[in-house]
Amino acid sequence: MDNLDIIKSICKKYKREIWSRFIKAIKEFELIRENDKIMVCISGGKDSMLLAKCLEELKRHSYYKFDLEYVVMNPGYKEENLNLLKENLRKLNINAHIFDSDIFSVCDKISKDNPCYLCARMRRGFLYSKAKELGCNKIALGHHFDDVIETIMLNILYAGEYKTMMPKLKSTNFYGLELIRPFYYVHEDDIKSWANYLDLHFLNCACSVTNGEVSSKRKEVKGLIKKLKETNPDVDIHILRSSQNINLDAVIGYKDRDGEHSFLDDYEE
Repeated sequence: MDNLDIIKSICKKYKREIWSRFIKAIKEFELIRENDKIMVCISGGKDSMLLAKCLEELKRHSYYKFDLEYVVMNPGYKEENLNLLKENLRKLNINAHIFDSDIFSVCDKISKDNPCYLCARMRRGFLYSKAKELGCNKIALGHHFDDVIETIMLNILYAGEYKTMMPKLKSTNFYGLELIRPFYYVHEDDIKSWANYLDLHFLNCACSVTNGEVSSKRKEVKGLIKKLKETNPDVDIHILRSSQNINLDAVIGYKDRDGEHSFLDDYEE
C-alpha cells in the first residue's frame, strides 16, 4: 500500500462519505484561512489518523496557503500500543512529532473514580502548550459526527442542558488559539469502513487506567441512538439539526454571554 492508494481511497472510493463531508465542514464553518498554521493532533485512533491524511491532501491542492504540524502526545501508552501507533504513522506516511507526558499515571493516582474527565482536561492543556510552542494558531481534532450528536444527548440526559460540541472554538486560556473539528459531518461508521478497506488497525483509546473502556454513559447514549435509528433512520441527522434550528420563542430559558434569560422577560410585551 503506497501513499497514492491511501489518497485514492479517501478522495475517490470514499469521496461522498468522507472527503465531501470533510470539505463541507471546512467551507461551511470557515475552519481554515490563509496563512493558518494548524497543529493536527494524532491520538493513534482511526479518526485522527484519517484527519491527518485529509488535511495533507487539502493542503496539496488548496488555492490558499496554510501549514500543518503533525503531533502525537504519548500520555503513557504501553509499549505495544506505542509501537502500533508508530507503525501506522509509517504506513500512512505521516511525519509526526511524538512527545511524552505523564497523564495516565497522574489520573491513576488522583482520579481513579473519574479519570476520563481529568485526562481530557490535562490533554487539552498539554496540546495547547505544544501548539503555542510550535507557533500554531489552530488545533485540529478528529471528533466526528457521532461524537457531536452523542454529546448533545449526553448533555440533555445527564446534565439537564442543551449544549453541543462546536465545530470551532476559541481558547479562553491561550490567547490566539482556536480548536477546529473538520470531521463534524463525517460519520464514524464510514471511518471504520475506510480503515477496514485498507486493512488498518488503530488504537482504541489504549488508556492504561480504564483499560480502553468507553465511558458507560457515552456507551449507553451510543446504544440508544442506534436503537432509535432502527425505526427512524434519520434520527441522528435530526439530533444534529436540532442544534441548528433552535426557536428561542419556544424555550423556557436560555443562557448567553450576558447571563440567564427567561421567556417571562419580554412575555408581557
